[in-house]
Amino acid sequence: MLKKIIFILLILQIVTPNLFAQRKNKIPPEKPKLIVTIVVEQMRFEYIDRFWHKFEKKGFKRLIGEGTNCKNTNINYMFTQTSPGIATIFTGTNPSVHGIVADEWHKINGDLVKSVYDKKVFGIGVTQKDLGKSSPKNLLTTTISDEIKISDKQSKVFSISMDEKSAVLAGGHIADGVFYWDDVSGNWVSSSFYYDSLPNWVTDFNNKKLYETYLQKQWTTLLPIEEYTESRNDTAEYEYGIGSNRQKTFPYDLGQISNVTTKNKIKKYNILTMVPYGNNFTKDFAISTIVNENLGKDEHTDFISVSFSATENIGQRFGPFSVEVEDTYLRMDKEIAHFLSFIDDFVGKENTLIIFTSNHGVSEIPYYSAQKRLPSGQFKGTYSIALLKSYLNALYGEGDWIIGYKNQQIFLNHTLIETSKRTIQEVQQTVADFVLQFSGVANVITSTQMMQTNFSEGTFAKMQNSYNQKRSGDVMINLKPGWIEDVTYATFSNSPYTYDSHVPLVWYGWKIKRKTIYKNIGLEDIAPSISSLLNISFPNGYSGEPIYEIWE
Repeated sequence: MLKKIIFILLILQIVTPNLFAQRKNKIPPEKPKLIVTIVVEQMRFEYIDRFWHKFEKKGFKRLIGEGTNCKNTNINYMFTQTSPGIATIFTGTNPSVHGIVADEWHKINGDLVKSVYDKKVFGIGVTQKDLGKSSPKNLLTTTISDEIKISDKQSKVFSISMDEKSAVLAGGHIADGVFYWDDVSGNWVSSSFYYDSLPNWVTDFNNKKLYETYLQKQWTTLLPIEEYTESRNDTAEYEYGIGSNRQKTFPYDLGQISNVTTKNKIKKYNILTMVPYGNNFTKDFAISTIVNENLGKDEHTDFISVSFSATENIGQRFGPFSVEVEDTYLRMDKEIAHFLSFIDDFVGKENTLIIFTSNHGVSEIPYYSAQKRLPSGQFKGTYSIALLKSYLNALYGEGDWIIGYKNQQIFLNHTLIETSKRTIQEVQQTVADFVLQFSGVANVITSTQMMQTNFSEGTFAKMQNSYNQKRSGDVMINLKPGWIEDVTYATFSNSPYTYDSHVPLVWYGWKIKRKTIYKNIGLEDIAPSISSLLNISFPNGYSGEPIYEIWE
């Protein structure tokens, strides 16, 4: 009997410390070892509820079921485009402050500015002339990724997206690495702002040519197509489609489509950015980044942003109620499940803070809304500006009174106006009064009005949050609900309305409790919340408020 007791005690001496160590490893550290932001671009909040019963248990359902779900997260500015959305998430302020007012805008001399274009740098590993000539120089404030790096020089910061705008703006000014995709070579590339040459592991990843595996696939529906009851039929009457032949219905033979596009001198690999496999490929590279850069493996908080941009390209081409969009999110659910499983194994859920959100939503295709007799339409921007130019020529005399128009912003020729002895304010108001008469226009406001009036709520407040004195147009146009500008693809996002501005926001992992928050939260509240959780400085232009309910 004594021998048995001694034996049991010996076993307990061996086993108990191990059990204790295992439990201790599950206790969250004082600060997370790794922060991961997941941005699924153009994801409307309602997708979660609409597709919920078809999601598996380990993807979106795990993220929300084990995390803090902020159900009333909204964008508080007007021009809901890719660049302003990403910049707002990571700077903690609106375009009026961080300066990224749109994907593109005009200078006072008429030159077009792209949000991350920088002629002083060059691409690393690129095959396209202008790809990689990118930096965050147009971003006027620091980002949360900058502040993490400033607070601890040994923290590592990375950013990844197929779209270089998303990758650069999320990475901030002092990232260790920013990567985006070259759809001519099929390689992940970067900018000389970050690297002299690609890291060896990136070159090794590129040499595997994993994109070819995805391009050999067929995109078919995960479920029998008749089960896609949350979407309209796959008739595709008003959808834009993909490939040079603009195919609009399932199944999609990617190998065949990419071969056709090559013959028609369109970027061969670009098709991968328009199908769900682009998200798979992005996740593959994100995992490779975490492993090869050894992120989350010490006490210094590392950071990585992963933006999935294929969802935006698919949404613009097929619309939010298409079978293609529904199938994309059922597949995205599986990618989220795989990514969470990887985090469990490589870093540990208790060591990792994950923030899941989107940069904006999208409008329904106006033609479908019109069929249901819902208010909708397309604003003929090019035609309207042509009429406006003719009107100004008749009123003020021949001249280039307008130097540019882009995405509902009119840029006037200040030099010509001053030479004509007229005031900027007078011409702005003349333009605003004329444009207000066009079909589909709900509101028009001038930059003079923006500078003289402080709007505290409503549409004009959102327009003001989009306005930057040095970069915005002289006249800003807001369209009626359900209206979009006449664009190349089937639909677009660029409004203050809920279908464009209501986005998901979920906090998961390190010290995060299971909770639902119903209060109104702004996209600009994300970055200061991360700062508060880490006890570090807020981004220097922040205007958002920490979401204290996350840790209360």
